[in-house]
Amino acid sequence: MLRIGMATREFTPDRPAMIHGQMHRRIGRTALDPLTVTAFAFEAADGTARTILVSCDLAGVPDSLVEATRSRLATLAPDFPLEHLVMFGTHTHTSLVIEDGYYAHPGGDVMTTAECLARVADSAAEAAAEAWASRVPRLVNRAFGHAVVGHNRRAVYADGSARMYGNTNRPDFTHIEGGDDHGLDMLFVWEPGGQLAGVALVIPCPSQVDEGLEQFSADYWHDVREELRAHYGQDFCVLGLCGAAGDQSPHFLLGGAQEAEMRRRRGLSERQEIAERVADAVGRALACTEPLAAGVPFAKTVRRAELTPMAVTQAQRDAAQAEYERCVRENQDLSFWYPSRQREVVERFDRGEAAPPHPVEVHGLRIGDLGMVTSPFELFVDYAARIKARSPAGQTAVVQLASGRGLYLPTERAVRGGHYGASPVVCPVGPEGGQELVEASLAVLTDLFAPAP
Repeated sequence: MLRIGMATREFTPDRPAMIHGQMHRRIGRTALDPLTVTAFAFEAADGTARTILVSCDLAGVPDSLVEATRSRLATLAPDFPLEHLVMFGTHTHTSLVIEDGYYAHPGGDVMTTAECLARVADSAAEAAAEAWASRVPRLVNRAFGHAVVGHNRRAVYADGSARMYGNTNRPDFTHIEGGDDHGLDMLFVWEPGGQLAGVALVIPCPSQVDEGLEQFSADYWHDVREELRAHYGQDFCVLGLCGAAGDQSPHFLLGGAQEAEMRRRRGLSERQEIAERVADAVGRALACTEPLAAGVPFAKTVRRAELTPMAVTQAQRDAAQAEYERCVRENQDLSFWYPSRQREVVERFDRGEAAPPHPVEVHGLRIGDLGMVTSPFELFVDYAARIKARSPAGQTAVVQLASGRGLYLPTERAVRGGHYGASPVVCPVGPEGGQELVEASLAVLTDLFAPAP
């Protein structure tokens, strides 16, 4: 059997700290619910393949956090190959800022970004080390289901332009730009005696129901964990992973009033509604899923690639200039990340400077006939569809915001429509590089599922 260990740690701050995820600075002083990291460690029975997957209640996982966690883990688990630690963000917009370049520090007793990064890295390394040390033979099996959580968040108008969270109550509104992905990928873990121990759960939607709070919160993932533990026990371990969802969110562009009315009738918050939908899907999948016998194939690999950067057009340069000037007129702090990135795009274009190739790591994991590949980006769902359609795996999970700075990777139609999420201000890589990422991901899956000689 596979040797599997699981652990969780909390990193909710005990001092005020800046909150990540909006264009303005917010300071959190209280927590609506805990911020946690969860680690699942996997090792092949013969010890030839190993990995630790760590999910963090963060907007993203920058390289600095991965490096800090690996450095700590080298001491706590010296026998683990550090390059196979993979970290993920759930993309909550109510967690800590852990790197500079986003907001100016306000001073006083507010935690610095370095202090926040150290706090998360400590918790992540401890959880990873405990999961690694506690690995024992366990049984697994994959499952698949559906739950309505995410919705495409880009509205398109008659002139071809698009807007993230655009107003659909306009005469020139024509359609929603892309599709929704309601699929849930699951990997259940059992003790040898048959007791359910945990699940790795991929939901293709960022954790952003309450994204504007000035409180720390894991958002809907907290409610999902609590709902699943109510069904399967307080020790049930949930590895929450964000599937490809660069153009998805839990917010409604259509039908929002009707959804709110139905939640009022049921007496549920939006987060509780999501948690119940997810728990129902997990329960339905579990009811027809048995643990596999010993001998489940397990493999882990990583491939490094350099992706073609997004080329900035004159129209994109002018749009960035106009947005920067708006920030100036509104007396925004120009050192904050949003206006400063607008200015960077303008200056780079005016210098005639081409961006260098964008390096990425694509991690691949095989457990039985389940294949998983990772992306550091907020990856639009079209790319995940291309990967899944051509994958040699029986079931394929594409997980975003993995071990790298989480910026958008938009589709061709999104770039044509423009606006936030599809411009060089937040997109180091465009559609050409997106297809390169698809091919790199498929190469990883092909290697993992190649027939044994």
